[in-house]
Amino acid sequence: MRTLCLLLAVSSSLFADEQPWTELFANDKLDAFTGKQDAWAFAKSISLDPANPKKLKFVPGSGILINGEKGTAADLYSKEKFGDHEVHLEFCIAKGSNSGLKFHGHYEIQITDSHGKKKLTGDDCGGIYPRAEFKPKYRYLDDGIAPKENAAKPAGEWQTLDVIFLAPRFDKDGKKIVNAKLVKATLNREVIHSDQELQSPTGHNHTRPERATGPLMLQGDHGPVAFRNFKVRGYSAK
Repeated sequence: MRTLCLLLAVSSSLFADEQPWTELFANDKLDAFTGKQDAWAFAKSISLDPANPKKLKFVPGSGILINGEKGTAADLYSKEKFGDHEVHLEFCIAKGSNSGLKFHGHYEIQITDSHGKKKLTGDDCGGIYPRAEFKPKYRYLDDGIAPKENAAKPAGEWQTLDVIFLAPRFDKDGKKIVNAKLVKATLNREVIHSDQELQSPTGHNHTRPERATGPLMLQGDHGPVAFRNFKVRGYSAK
């Protein structure tokens, strides 16, 4: 009996430490986001277009957010800014499509069609996107950080991404003293990053100042993509 009581006490303590999830697509609305939203639509089902697998077909309804019939829509930024937090996201992409999830709007985990690929870089699904520059033409400055393994499913299948993100730390004068970090990231339940430091923002954001808090961003302008069960909660390292 004493052992059972101790287990129950420990269990209760663990649950008490966990913060509640916030659903970002609550009630099939985008009230949690800023930016143009007219091209986004809610659907009850999606599938690859049999006439063109580079597109997604959908039936209007609820539960799934898709970037419209054309497969392109303005990026979505959360109104709320987060520090340390945990994210759960489910996504589905068309063949050859591309998207991404950005923490603080700066640090991107790539979402793309890379199922079956052997040699991975940060530009593959689950990778930490490379630093890049726009001019004189868009180019990568490095390879980014590849996922530990290729856990990507084929285009047209639902996939699950779970990430624990720690914000960078700053001293009283605003100087960064600790890099941002992915405590853990899993793609389709496979660990793809663990205790991975992010020395700078990714893509063309690498020259922009880092902050202690920032928005979540969903990329919608790089090809057909659908999302569901997007939720976030604060994270406290134990």
